[in-house]
Amino acid sequence: WSALGGGGAALGVLLGGLLTAGPGWSWVFHVNVPIGLVIAVVLAVLLPARTPSPASRPRLDVLGAILVTSASGSLIYALIAAGEKGWLSALTGWLVLAAAVGYVLFVLWQRRARSPLMDVRLLARRPLAVGAFLILMATALMIAVFFLGTFYFQHALGYGALQAGLLFLPVAVATMLGANLTGRLLGRWGGRALAVAGLTVAAIGMAVPAFSTNVVSVVAGVAVAAAGTGAMFVIASATALGQVAPHEAGIASGIVSTFHEFGASIGAAVISSVAAASLAGTTLNGFTSGFTVAAIASAVGAAVAALVTPGRPSPAAQAGSQ
Repeated sequence: WSALGGGGAALGVLLGGLLTAGPGWSWVFHVNVPIGLVIAVVLAVLLPARTPSPASRPRLDVLGAILVTSASGSLIYALIAAGEKGWLSALTGWLVLAAAVGYVLFVLWQRRARSPLMDVRLLARRPLAVGAFLILMATALMIAVFFLGTFYFQHALGYGALQAGLLFLPVAVATMLGANLTGRLLGRWGGRALAVAGLTVAAIGMAVPAFSTNVVSVVAGVAVAAAGTGAMFVIASATALGQVAPHEAGIASGIVSTFHEFGASIGAAVISSVAAASLAGTTLNGFTSGFTVAAIASAVGAAVAALVTPGRPSPAAQAGSQ
């Protein structure tokens, strides 16, 4: 799942280049319609049709859904707007405040609701909290790779959309290889060692284009970084979902997906702010600063992961859980 998700994101950059260079950039949106329809039909055929009894079917928590969606939308928009308006702007501050109020109201309502949308105590569980942190880091770093790499290839080097997309093919391959290898080693090494290793590899990869901005260094560096972030997707998912009850799996995966979106917004906002001068076409210093910030963030993330990520369960614990 992680290999396909991370690799699919990188392949999307390649396919986006093909569409932009071919029928036009608007087809990036049009092409999703037939693909979505085909997937909907396939899911309708393949997914099991399980209907719970009326007595066990929970009521829909409409108010809770509105509160958490509004708060999340406000926070994500604040992070996006920060890249353009500034981190200390009034708009960013009001949006963050609105998000905080929304989340507080959501928590209060979940404690009173007869059929709450989620058990907020899940967020206090260490495995789920760590998984959310790791998926946020992995997504933020992947967005940084896409953002900086795309603008560097097209604006600094003057490559076309197709050529820039092709240069991301090694990134897609590295992402899938990193995820696949991590999946094979996770049971043997445990999440902590692999989380530290993945973030360290990402830091090394980001550091390469921070020191050298020739095309070979950039492609090699972002590919190495992608292998590290690909590993993080596996570890984050396994850590967050490995110790939840079957009836909690849906909401736990929803929490992980939400932090995935937060990571994308944070990565885009931070990197666009740091690389603003280069995006305006005045200097390359912004690109190197962006990769430097990403490398430092990866290194700090590795240190945090070493402290908070659960290690490999002992044989006695594994036998007890079985």
